[in-house]
Amino acid sequence: MRHKAKRLTVFNHKGGIGKTTLTLNIAAALASQGKQVLLVDSDPQCNLTSLLFSDDVVNDLLDNSDTDRGRTLWSSLRPVVEGTGKAKTVSPYETGVRRVHLLPGDIKLSNFELVLNELWLECFSRRIRGINGTNALSSLVNESAHHLDVDYVFYDTGPNIGPLNRIILLDCDYFIVPAACDLFSVRALNTMGQTLANWIRDWETVVGLAPDGAYLMPGRPRFLGYIPQRFKTYGQNLVSMHAHYLSQLEKHLYSDIILVLKKLDPSVSVSRIASTKLGEVQDFGMNVQHAQQQGVPLWKVKGGNDALTREAERVFNGIAEKIISKAK
Repeated sequence: MRHKAKRLTVFNHKGGIGKTTLTLNIAAALASQGKQVLLVDSDPQCNLTSLLFSDDVVNDLLDNSDTDRGRTLWSSLRPVVEGTGKAKTVSPYETGVRRVHLLPGDIKLSNFELVLNELWLECFSRRIRGINGTNALSSLVNESAHHLDVDYVFYDTGPNIGPLNRIILLDCDYFIVPAACDLFSVRALNTMGQTLANWIRDWETVVGLAPDGAYLMPGRPRFLGYIPQRFKTYGQNLVSMHAHYLSQLEKHLYSDIILVLKKLDPSVSVSRIASTKLGEVQDFGMNVQHAQQQGVPLWKVKGGNDALTREAERVFNGIAEKIISKAK
């Protein structure tokens, strides 16, 4: 049975827009409001794991992920890739952030991604190996959600629209779009909306072919909202929000994502796109680097700019409150 925890991802296949930073800070803000959160580092670059754990801990995790002591995502999914059995149960780690746990990432997750296309095609041939393999990550996360009885699961993803992100989005109840107010972010939305629609349609076909009683991802990710932000991108310090690009961003979010998904599910509706803005994240300057070095949320930084620290706490608590209200 699928656990009641809401599964989300901060997703945009455009790189360099702070998905990992946003994910950690949103999770920490939810935890500060009493929610139990499970983070899943499903990006083979392992940025979230590296952010939360020291180098020696990360090195130990990666060095032992192929052994019986392995506790990364790869340690679990390796039997699926090698065709030796089902995914192995691994226990999430506690982090330095209270009420936040982590299923650590692994650079070897790229091996899992390589076989996902093959497993995906096997689903359409009603082969149980394809069904089980495609749903293996979701099943692992489900076990951990039951074990910890969490309220929210957040996947951290890489900047692409590959087969690994396909199964992650299909497993999520909601997705949040982060975007800088620039031309590149706006252009990325069209590809994102059409790709999501194709994934959802294909999965509907797979569900119809799957045997009764099979564990299956829901395959119906819903747009929860967007977060315009001003992290440094492409060497530019986006200190002031450009009204033109913000307007274009909202226009394309509605036309390229909301309307595209609404054709698949008429219940997907918003009165106006501006109402889906979860918050606006400014450029927190050196506080971001301090937070990354210390492995803490932006408002727990030591030695940073106090005014920016207070602003970060206000902004992310506001985002958390909106998520709690909307993700039901």
